[in-house]
Amino acid sequence: MDEPKARIVEARRDQVEMQVVDLESLLPPEHQARMVWAFVQGLDLGPLYAGIKAVESHPGRPASDPRVFMALWLYATLDGVGSARAVARLCAEHHAYRWIRGGVEVNYHTLSDFRVAHVKFLDELLTRSVAALMMKGSVTLNRVAQDGVRVRANAGSGSFRRRKTLERFMAQAEEQVRHLREELQEDPAAASRREQSARERAAQEREQRVTRALAEMQHIEVERAARDAKGRKRKGRPRKGGGGPPAKQSEPRVSITDPQARVMKGADGGFRPSYNVQFSTDTASQIIVGVETTNQAADWDQLPPMLEQLRTRYGLCPPQALVDGGFTRFQSIEAATHKGSEIYAPVPTHKRSKLDPHQPHPKDSPVIAAWRQRMATREAKAIYKQRAATAECVNALARNRGLRQFLVRGTEKVRAVVLWHALAHNLLRMTRPLAQPLPA
Repeated sequence: MDEPKARIVEARRDQVEMQVVDLESLLPPEHQARMVWAFVQGLDLGPLYAGIKAVESHPGRPASDPRVFMALWLYATLDGVGSARAVARLCAEHHAYRWIRGGVEVNYHTLSDFRVAHVKFLDELLTRSVAALMMKGSVTLNRVAQDGVRVRANAGSGSFRRRKTLERFMAQAEEQVRHLREELQEDPAAASRREQSARERAAQEREQRVTRALAEMQHIEVERAARDAKGRKRKGRPRKGGGGPPAKQSEPRVSITDPQARVMKGADGGFRPSYNVQFSTDTASQIIVGVETTNQAADWDQLPPMLEQLRTRYGLCPPQALVDGGFTRFQSIEAATHKGSEIYAPVPTHKRSKLDPHQPHPKDSPVIAAWRQRMATREAKAIYKQRAATAECVNALARNRGLRQFLVRGTEKVRAVVLWHALAHNLLRMTRPLAQPLPA
């Protein structure tokens, strides 16, 4: 006798279902998306609304609410999502993104454009938000920690070309554009209008990329010539490794994909096209108070400009600044000290030198001598321990939120992405403060 067959409910995917969805009930009251929306509702977005052309009592399609885009990008940054296409997909599939969107129509084009179109507004928003925290006493700005993090650029290592190659590409692109235009004039029916326009547009875009690369090449050559001229003015300074003619410099190369990117050494020892992102953070609150993006690989010239940026933003220079050994250039320490900051940085040691690195050296200026002696004290060593707990923590959090490779190109757009990370970080710090804040 056969055993009875099991009764099961099989999947039926051809049936029609009607679902009644209440977006408000999709998220619990304490969900992070609600916190982001509450923060955005408290912002003054007047400059964003001023740019909307559709107004009441006039024809035209209404624009999507800038608050929705603002909240979407803040939440996406906290969620580690950096692609506009990914955000657009999540707006249709993920409850939190659907709740923030609230039925407002979005697509990856508008999301991508909004992300990089308001750099000035984002920069001012960072200043206003930190200034408000300073008025409340949450941020003191008595002590800041600065550090740089190399972030991979949206360019391949094989996209770098020398001047001769760029000039050859430029000639080829100009010839291709001219040939396409002549072909269209001679025989308009040779190809469809859409295909011809697409081919001509692609050729023009290539010509524009090469033009930007050549302009950046000119900038690099001017900088190198100025640096060489400055080096020739130095007298009586022995070269490393003895005398003889200076080493021949390699010919500069520029990326066609992202001309402003530079090849930098990463944390793993590899060399890749990157940008140097600088964060300045208040040690007591771990609030980011200053950001900068540069294509200079070295950190040693980044401290004075950051301190000047903080003075411009908040009207004061931090009394104390903590940096690592990459910033310990005597000229930078002197410039930062003259701005009013006391510098805490490790004193470099030389294996061949018998001098005590913490004692003034014969050629030291009074500023450098005081810095050496200060870093030998127990109090300075205790203060300097806060650098890693602040700067390294901020860098690690940014990495965890996706700040590993930029999906945009150019210093201006890169700065916009970094500002989104700073605002998202500060938003989370304001709502989830440290259990035991570091002493001021």
